[in-house]
Amino acid sequence: MKAPPCLDKLNNRESKTKTKFQIGVCALTARLYTSKRGKSGSTRPISKKTPSWVKYTPEEVESLVLKLSREGNTPSTIGVLMRDRYGVPLVKSITGKNVQEILKPGQQAGALPEDLNALLKKADDLRRHLEKNRKDHVNKRSLAMIESKIHRLVKYYRVKGQLRPEWQYKHVVASVA
Repeated sequence: MKAPPCLDKLNNRESKTKTKFQIGVCALTARLYTSKRGKSGSTRPISKKTPSWVKYTPEEVESLVLKLSREGNTPSTIGVLMRDRYGVPLVKSITGKNVQEILKPGQQAGALPEDLNALLKKADDLRRHLEKNRKDHVNKRSLAMIESKIHRLVKYYRVKGQLRPEWQYKHVVASVA
């Protein structure tokens, strides 16, 4: 099985035993202990060319993306809104840049990547739940699984250069268990 392209930097490193290790972290993280990511999600447009029926210019699309970002939407939500509300199949096919690249220069992109931020919020919600319900063993395990996903993503984003090397996530499993 071929590794996803996002792992090329990680897989090029070899250990002392000359075997390659594959870290299973990518932008779309799967559930731990499964090899699948699920079937839900929309199908991307077949062609990367701008369709003839799109009525927006690249400048208009960029201004719409910035406006939606100022309203507090995440990059993935902006893509869905552009598709559903404005009829733009792919922002990148029109502007040549994806939503993150449009938001970067204005520093409207978040300090943390979107998927990592969602996992941190989920872990915080679970931690607060476990403070009230200490014997909820199913959710204690869920918190441990979420935290392991966070650690894998942090390692990936450090290698990719999207997180500062000194950024660290604090364990809370031991304090709740």
